[in-house]
Amino acid sequence: MKVKCDYCGQMVDENEKTCPNCGGPMPVSNRVAGSQPKTIEELKKWYTDHHLPPEETTRFFIGKDIKEPKAFGIYKDGAGDFIVYKNKADGERVVRYQGKDEGYAVNELYQRLKSEIADQKANNGKGKNKGGKKNEKSGPLDWIIAFFVLPFVSPFFAGIYIIIGLVIFALFDHSPSRGYYNYKGNDYYYQDSSWYYYDASSDAWSVAPNADELNSVINDDTYSDYMTDDHSGMSFEESSWYDSGTSDDSYDWDSDSDWESSDWDSGGSWDSGSSDWDSDW
Repeated sequence: MKVKCDYCGQMVDENEKTCPNCGGPMPVSNRVAGSQPKTIEELKKWYTDHHLPPEETTRFFIGKDIKEPKAFGIYKDGAGDFIVYKNKADGERVVRYQGKDEGYAVNELYQRLKSEIADQKANNGKGKNKGGKKNEKSGPLDWIIAFFVLPFVSPFFAGIYIIIGLVIFALFDHSPSRGYYNYKGNDYYYQDSSWYYYDASSDAWSVAPNADELNSVINDDTYSDYMTDDHSGMSFEESSWYDSGTSDDSYDWDSDSDWESSDWDSGGSWDSGSSDWDSDW
């Protein structure tokens, strides 16, 4: 059985630990040890232990071959293959994985389930501060507007901007700034001297395998050609890789402590209608 490499798109034997075409790590070699489920039964237990709503509500069916529209699932067929699927809104089935590797199959649905949980938590107003207001961050557009408006509002700021501009010009460093970049059609995020890669098919972030290439290209004086204001998929700030210094701004999906205080049966409502049922995954 061959699976698709997330980095170069080539089909690779499912037993390969790294892609022979681009050297990128294959998902089967990146499973997290410890509490992450590796079998269908473990995934069922994880689902129950984390107080998720009934499968008819979440539309995640573990160990079942559901034919209805709007369903994610995993099951083992009569030939011994593990099949991970998504039934779209129109009933079309997309098979994410079919093969003998149960751990790989479970990880595919596990990652998709985590992504869906993040969306549902956001819809339920998670991440609010004690005053009940959402932790809102100033976006790039806000900073751009302020940057150009302040010098005209106050001569003081105009003078400050001139001084700052001279200092920046003298000390300008061409290393990447923290934020989003698009290179060769792929989205990346740079922070703390590390590059992260966005996989649109799973709506998840992982460590970029081509960091050396990115550094060699984007470290020079053309880095601004690649930097972008935002990104169309799941924001990096909502991923487990992001750390802004406060626990409210990041999720640690491999820690059960985050879930001990979160009971979906009493503390929130799951709306599967808000899921993206038209995409392939």
